[in-house]
Amino acid sequence: MATLFKSEQGKNEVFALYEEKLRQLDLTYESRFVDTTRGKTHLLITGPADQPPLLLVHGSNACAPIALEAYPELCKKYRVYAVDVLGQPNKSAEVRLSMKDDSYGQWMDEVMEALGLEQVTLLGFSFGGLVILKTLINHGSRVKAVFLAAPAYLVNGNPLKALWKVFIPMRRYMRTQKIAYIEKFLSVLFTKRDNFAIRFLSKVFLHFDMDFTPVPVISKQEAQKIDTPITLIAAEQDIMFPGKKMIKRAQQILPSLRQAVLLTDSKHVQDAAGNQRVEKLVLEDKNN
Repeated sequence: MATLFKSEQGKNEVFALYEEKLRQLDLTYESRFVDTTRGKTHLLITGPADQPPLLLVHGSNACAPIALEAYPELCKKYRVYAVDVLGQPNKSAEVRLSMKDDSYGQWMDEVMEALGLEQVTLLGFSFGGLVILKTLINHGSRVKAVFLAAPAYLVNGNPLKALWKVFIPMRRYMRTQKIAYIEKFLSVLFTKRDNFAIRFLSKVFLHFDMDFTPVPVISKQEAQKIDTPITLIAAEQDIMFPGKKMIKRAQQILPSLRQAVLLTDSKHVQDAAGNQRVEKLVLEDKNN
């Protein structure tokens, strides 16, 4: 069977950190696998069963426990389904889908169908935003509302700046295993230093076959197919997907854009205060 992990030992080390983060959350949860035509998909499900569903989609090189940690209040008011995205260092199938076609949208629709979900709120960070937008283009009938935090697929930043400040430090760490390069990488992307992220990504960079394919951007024609209400949260200091540029384009091409919020003091990965602003928007929507 094909694998994206470079060794079984490396996979075990990444999974040990997955379980460590899950224990730290101290949640009552259900671990569930569902079958899709794209691959077996793992989810962590938490929150009151009688509350409306919210499907949470993490970013690249991450996993469901990290997404749950970012938004801890949501499981008090929603039935939260935190999905392990296919082809990422987590418990779902090690199958990498194409960002150029509708594969991620088809997969997400199958996940919602397998779970029997309708009128779902979707919340995605970074690459999770691309997954959600792909879902909305052709498979949005199950979705009630969408919240996108620093999402991929709307705009891209300066590729040379990203190369020098993000990808070269990553490559240098992979070659030397010097933690200083991880620190440099994270200082560009993270609003606040995250000790667990340093430990997790240091394992992922060494032991997982990451996808360096350039992230595409949604076309105006695709965007205008979307009629699901969208709330966009962009980060002004985001080197990957610049916030002001993102909001400007979203306002031009997304007819269902309901609200756009710019986090002026945030880099790509929000800190606790930024995550709380996202949570507040989602919780206010539930009460309306």
